[in-house]
Order: sequence, then structure tokens, then C-alpha cells
Amino acid sequence: MTAVDAARLQFALLAGIHFLFVLVTLGLGPVVAVFQTRWALTGREVFERATRFWGQLYLVNYALGVAAGIVMELQLGLHFPGLLEVAGGVVGAPLVVETMLAFFLESTFLGVWVFGWHLLPRAVHTAALWGVVATGYLSAFTVMVANGFLRHPVGYVMVDGEARIADAGALVTNPAALVSSFHALGACLMAGGFLLVGVSVRHLRRVAPGADDDLWRRSVRAGLVTGTAGSFVAIASGFAQFTYFQDGEAARVPVVGIAYGVMDLVAFMTFLSGVVLLLLLVRGALFRLWRPLRHGLYRVLTALLVVPFATALLGWVAREVGRQPWAVVGVLRTQDAVSDASLTAVLVSLVLLVGVMGTLAVTDWTVLTRLARRGDQQLALGAPPADLLGPDPTPDVLAFGSTR
Repeated sequence: MTAVDAARLQFALLAGIHFLFVLVTLGLGPVVAVFQTRWALTGREVFERATRFWGQLYLVNYALGVAAGIVMELQLGLHFPGLLEVAGGVVGAPLVVETMLAFFLESTFLGVWVFGWHLLPRAVHTAALWGVVATGYLSAFTVMVANGFLRHPVGYVMVDGEARIADAGALVTNPAALVSSFHALGACLMAGGFLLVGVSVRHLRRVAPGADDDLWRRSVRAGLVTGTAGSFVAIASGFAQFTYFQDGEAARVPVVGIAYGVMDLVAFMTFLSGVVLLLLLVRGALFRLWRPLRHGLYRVLTALLVVPFATALLGWVAREVGRQPWAVVGVLRTQDAVSDASLTAVLVSLVLLVGVMGTLAVTDWTVLTRLARRGDQQLALGAPPADLLGPDPTPDVLAFGSTR
């Protein structure tokens, strides 16, 4: 292994782990917003519980994903100074927009949503959540604009060996960025749909006969619609972006061709299975199947929860490996973009940064698993103060804002 290999491995591991956070954030966000919108319009308690339950998972993943994103950006300055020197004037612009505009706006809307329960009018509170979703997708798009330039550089000129933006419109409308953004959107919706279905059917298997399972049935419906729609978007955009791949890269790098085949198979199977399950939802037939058959199907759907995440990682690896040996296709080779640090120095940073990122990921999935297994009991998000403090706090504890 050379220092270049170690730097590429570090980037691959950090980007892959960080992408897991992105899949959950962008996949769950629209579903939570739809549940809250239905609650705002109907006032039905089941939609409020659904919003609070899935919103808790969304918030935990969002918070830890922010920390993971900081680690992800740190490594660019450590081991890819050549990329910043040559292409920083172009890729830096969308990343600045992502950080200064989309991320700050997204965090602001999120704060309003989290702390606005029981304080804001329901319409304003719901609009804040849709603001979180919209700015989150804006943030993702700006990242894909930067990545699209690496794959298909357009809208730039070279000045003294540095790339400068010559046509901002061409940069933003770069087909490699637009089509790939839709593909990433499809992957995120698939992941979000599988997450909803996997968690919900686990609870349906354990719910007592005659107990209220409306939340989980509605979550299954939402997950199937989301996952099926996401698979369709992923299929359509996946074929569309083939035009912007390097000629012969699948033959040159076998893993790329294998990855394309696996992604196609998973997307098609997800779409076809989703259509069948959606048909079974007519008049609730899915929930009235013969009990052993129904519970067996539920177990399979729970086990398949990891499939879209593994497939998305495979797609990301194929996209990045297929670009090699270029950091910016036709402009800058990877070996020229990497710093001259020793192999030992790169390996030390690899162990440290991947260790931090891995710890964040394990923490994220541990907390998400515990919250998912707990179900809709004792929800903290959006709970009235009395539910958290108890019905009879001790006299020595003053309420916030009270005077004596």
C-alpha cells in the first residue's frame, strides 16, 4: 500500500459511513413531514404519534450526522491539498453554499420545529418542518454539484493551473450532477421506506390481538409508497447517468460492472415487490393474511432493512472507483491531488478519523435501534411538559419562568 492508496481508502471509508447518515436523513424527512401535515389538517392523534415517533429517529440521526459531516470535510484538507489548489475555486463554491446557506437554514428550521411544539400555531410548526426537508435536499444537491464537477467538469476555465468558474449556470445544470441527484434521491427514499417498513412490521408481529396498531399499519403503507417510488426514481436516473461514466470503466474495473448489475437487480426487485405489496394493501388485505404467512413475511421485511443501505454504498463505491485514476476527470489525477505525507502519517489519520466516524455510526444505530424497539411509548419529542416532569413534581422544584 502506498500513501495514495491509504488516502483513497480513508476517503472511501469516511464517505461511505457518512452516506449512511444521509440516507436516513433524506429518506425519513419527507415521511415525517407528511405525517405532521396530515396531523395539522385532521387533528388525528395517530398522525401526531407517528410524527413524534419517526421524528425522534430523524433527530438522532440528524444530530450525529452533522458531527460525521465535520469529520468528512476535515480529511479533504489533510490529504487532498492538490484537489483544493487546482479545483477548490470551483468545487468550493457549492460546498460553501451547502455550509453557509443550506445547513444554517436547515438547522434554524429544525430548531424552530423541535422547540416549537405547543408554542407555535400548527400550520407554522408544520411549515418549519417542511423547511427542514427542503433545505436538507438543497444541501444534498449542492454536494452533488461539487461531485458532478469531479466526474464531468463543465463551466470552468484554467487560469495559471487553477480552475475558475466561467459559467455558474453550466456548473449547476451539469447533467452529471442533476441526474446523479435524482439517483441519490431515489436511493434515500428506498432506504427510508425500508426503514419504516422494517421497524413497523416488527411491532405488528408483537402487538397483542385487539390492541391499537393503527400507527404501525399507516407506517407500513407510508414505507411501501416511499420505497416503491424511490426504487422507480433510482432505476430511471440510474440508466440516465450511464452516459456520463467513463468509456469502458466497467471492463477496466470489474467491481464497477458488478456493482451496476447488483444495483439494477435490487432496484427492479424492490419496485416489483413494492407494487405487489401495495396491491395487497387494498382494503388491508396484507394485514389479514393467514397468520403464519403474514408473520413470515414480516420477518423477511425486517431482515431486508439493511439491503438499500448496502446497495447505496455499493453504488457510491462504483461511482468513485469508476472515476479513477482521476480526481477531476481530464484535469487532475488522483496521485497529483494527494499530499506528500508519509504512508505512516496517512495510516495514523486513517485509524483516528475512521475510528471517530465509526464511533458516531455505532452510536447512531444503537440509539436508533433502542428507540425503534421502544415504540410509541414515552415519546420525548413533542411531549407536554407534564408528561416529562410527572403529574406531581416536588414543591421545591420551580417551574421554568416562575417567580417566588
